[in-house]
Amino acid sequence: MNNIYSVVKRPLFTEKGSHIKESQNKILIEVAKEANKIEIKDAIEEIFKVKVDKVSTINTSGKWKRQGKSIGKRPDRKKAIVTLRKGEKLDFIEGV
Repeated sequence: MNNIYSVVKRPLFTEKGSHIKESQNKILIEVAKEANKIEIKDAIEEIFKVKVDKVSTINTSGKWKRQGKSIGKRPDRKKAIVTLRKGEKLDFIEGV
């Protein structure tokens, strides 16, 4: 991908995400579907000025939803679990 800001879409604030952040120093982020692990690592290091140790990705397919007669599908998305190096900290709520 050309632009590092098109790789990272948004942080995910979930129960699981906050648990792994506190216990294992990992952050959960939604990323572009085309992005690979190297691009995700470079984008996180450049944008947030932290050192990344490891990146794991998860592809999730959207659920089929129905409302009355009409049927639709939620969009597919890709999530990344980014492990930060020891001593590094990243907090989206308080700022960097």
